[in-house]
Amino acid sequence: MSIITRRNALKLGLGALSAGVTTAAYAGPGPATSGQGTAKACILLYMVGGASQIDTWDPKPGRPTGGEFSSIRTTLPGVHVSEHLPGLARRANDLAIVRSLSYREGNHARARYLMHTGFVPAGGARHPGLGSFVHAAQAPGAPLPGNIAVGGPGHKAGLLGPAHDPFVVSNPTRTVRNVESDMSAARLDARLDMWSALQGDFATGRSPTAVEGHQAVVDQAIRMMRAEELEAFDLAREPRNVSERYGLGKFGQGCLMARRLVERGVPFVEVQMGGWDTHESNFERVAALSAELDTGMSALLDDLKSSGLLDETLVLWMGDFGRTPRINARGGRDHYPHVASAVLAGGGVTGGQVIGATDADGVAVTRRPVSVADLHRTVHTKLGLDPEDVRLSSGGRPISAVDGGTVIEGL
Repeated sequence: MSIITRRNALKLGLGALSAGVTTAAYAGPGPATSGQGTAKACILLYMVGGASQIDTWDPKPGRPTGGEFSSIRTTLPGVHVSEHLPGLARRANDLAIVRSLSYREGNHARARYLMHTGFVPAGGARHPGLGSFVHAAQAPGAPLPGNIAVGGPGHKAGLLGPAHDPFVVSNPTRTVRNVESDMSAARLDARLDMWSALQGDFATGRSPTAVEGHQAVVDQAIRMMRAEELEAFDLAREPRNVSERYGLGKFGQGCLMARRLVERGVPFVEVQMGGWDTHESNFERVAALSAELDTGMSALLDDLKSSGLLDETLVLWMGDFGRTPRINARGGRDHYPHVASAVLAGGGVTGGQVIGATDADGVAVTRRPVSVADLHRTVHTKLGLDPEDVRLSSGGRPISAVDGGTVIEGL
């Protein structure tokens, strides 16, 4: 894989316009850093549907709410996790496990918006996802996009403009769409000359903001066409034993792709893992999902650590929300935003600790509650982003990067 065709560059550019560039009042990136962060990149592992905190990071063995799983010791004295996370239990010294995340959004779409942006959905404002802020702070001219979503769509850039939307890799186990290798450099140059000639016609009648956003997307596509780093998407270049160590499913291969992308300077990669909406057959499904999670995340942490990249790469695990302590009649757990877990590692985070606690049955937070705003402010700070950076909505309303909150003490 070496180039993207001119036709597909055009497709990327026009797709950006359909994302609504004209509705945003965006005048370029604001302050890039607050001077407090140590992380240069972030890998978000996002559990679509919402993983059961009791069946992963906050087990309640022997309690009526504990369910079918037993717990196992971690490398941290007195700290246990689900029996289905043995690899991560052995790596707990690198993890900061937040057991006291709590909020109110129990609808999937609204919760996913909240977790990606730190804001509750509100009319008239299109809040950027975390990855878009990271991308906006990236030095211009990078060969690969600064915001890449693997296994799912990620979250749009909203008022930052479509130039910072995620580049989506739907399935890391397949060849990346729009990437081809059947065109000579001369033919590519000829097509790009034609493309440039068409831009004047394209700009006619459109707002400067729309044209600038469109051109930024196209410029990125052209840089990708010529970038040696494009081979980061080609997982066939990895030895078979390395691919197997991550797991050959979409999530494990997504983690492998994330590692390869961060190695080549991409500052934000989200890897999505679906299937966690376990309203029925919770324990059978979570056991299988946890095995895939444990394999992929463990391999990712190991490789980042062995290369020294973990020190400057923040790994963040979270999902839509937690799930009910009560087990329903279908053997499932329902939506429960009142208690959820999040996990952080690397990027200057102090590992080997548990933050917050829940009661014996996992019904309520009993110590050190953490809000979504707290989590986002902490992550922004670790990444050197300014949580107080203010942008204007389409209606002229100032919106800060983070909706309040305080940095989580101890991280």
